[in-house]
Amino acid sequence: MTYQRTEKAGLLKRLKDEPRRFIQVIYGPRQVGKTTLVRQIMEDLDFPHLLVAADAVPAGDGLWIAQHWETVRVRQQQQAYKPFLLVIDEVQKINNWSEQIKAEWDKDAVDDRDIRVVLLGSSRLMLQQGLTESLAGRFESTYLGHWSYKEMKDAFGLTAEEFVWFGGYPGAITLREDEDRWKSYVRDALLETSISKDILMLTRVDKPALMKRLFELGSAYSGQILSYTKIMGQLTEAGNTTTLANYLELLQDAGLLGGIEKYSPNMIRKRASSPKFQVHNTAILSVISSESLDTLLKNHEAWGRWVESAVGAHLINQAFKNKKLTIYYWREGNDEVDYVAVYNNRVIALEVKSGKTGKLSGLKAFHKKFKPEKSLLIGDTGIHWQEFLQTNVLDLF
Repeated sequence: MTYQRTEKAGLLKRLKDEPRRFIQVIYGPRQVGKTTLVRQIMEDLDFPHLLVAADAVPAGDGLWIAQHWETVRVRQQQQAYKPFLLVIDEVQKINNWSEQIKAEWDKDAVDDRDIRVVLLGSSRLMLQQGLTESLAGRFESTYLGHWSYKEMKDAFGLTAEEFVWFGGYPGAITLREDEDRWKSYVRDALLETSISKDILMLTRVDKPALMKRLFELGSAYSGQILSYTKIMGQLTEAGNTTTLANYLELLQDAGLLGGIEKYSPNMIRKRASSPKFQVHNTAILSVISSESLDTLLKNHEAWGRWVESAVGAHLINQAFKNKKLTIYYWREGNDEVDYVAVYNNRVIALEVKSGKTGKLSGLKAFHKKFKPEKSLLIGDTGIHWQEFLQTNVLDLF
C-alpha cells in the first residue's frame, strides 16, 4: 500500500464530508507527492472525479481551463445528485489562471452545481499572487513540504544517518544503492527542473546564471552566516545585494534554499541582517558535494554541518506548514545560537552539537539577554538529533 501522509485525512474530510465551500489549494516543492496524495483521495471518494495537468499546455491558451470545466459540467449533469471533483495540476502555468478559475467557480455557485475543485502547484509565489488577487475568500491552502525523517523512516526504512544524507525526496530514494545515479537524478530531474520550470519560466529573472550560482554557493554554505557582500565576492557574474536577496526569496519559495534572518525584537535590524543560508532538504547539500555517505561519516566536522542543516531544514519545513512559527539565528560577537524558534511571541533557543558538547556560551548569552522560554541543546547531552528530527516543533512550546 502506498504511504499516506498526514495531510490526506484533513483534505479528504473537506472534500467528502463537507458541502462545496472552498477551492482546495495544495502547493509545495516538486516531487513531494502532491499528485499522489490527490490520487489517494480520489480512490476514497464515492463520487466521480477528473485530474488534468496544465504542465504541457501553452501558457497563452485561454480556453484550456474553460474546456475542461465544461467537460466536467456535462459529466456531472449525468449524476446531478452527486458531487464531482475537478483537480487541476500545475495550474500556475496558465496565464491569468486565477481570473479563469474565479469565473468558472462563481458560475457554478450561481447555477448551484456541486463541482468541487482542487488546484495543485509547485510555485508558491505564483500561486499566492493569483490566490490573493482574484480568489480571495474562495480558497483554503495546504502546504505539502519535503518529507520528514519520520515519514522517510516509516515509508522506506531509512536510518537517521541515511536521512541526513539522502534527505526527503521519496521518488529518488529507490536509487540509494547507486549514489552517483541518485545524485544525477536529484540534480537533473528535481533541482534543475525546479529552477528552470518553477522560477525562470514563471518569474522575470534578469540574470539566471547569477541565480543558479547563488543557489549552488548558498547550498554549499548551508548552516553558515554570510553577508551578501561576501557572497558577491565569490560570484563572477555582476549583481547587487538587492538582486541576490530577491533571488534567494525565489529559491525559498520554490522550497530549495532559504536565508534565515538574525533574531532581534527590532524588525528593522532583522531585515538588515546577513542571512544564514539553509537548504530545505539535505539531499541538495549532498548532491552538490563531492562526498559520499561513507566518506562523510568519517569526516566529523563535515558530518556535524550536515546534521545541523538537517535540523535547520526540519525547522524551516515546519515553519512553512505553520505560519505562526518563525525561525531565526542569533549572533553577537563570538556568541552564536544556531536556531531561534518563535511561536505566538514565545521564544526557544536551539543549539546543535552533533559530537561531544562544545562550549555553550552562545546559549548562555542569549538567555541572559532575551530570557527565552527554553534553551535546548540538540546533541549527545541534550535531545538526541535523531529524536529531534522526529519532533513536532510546536510540541516544544
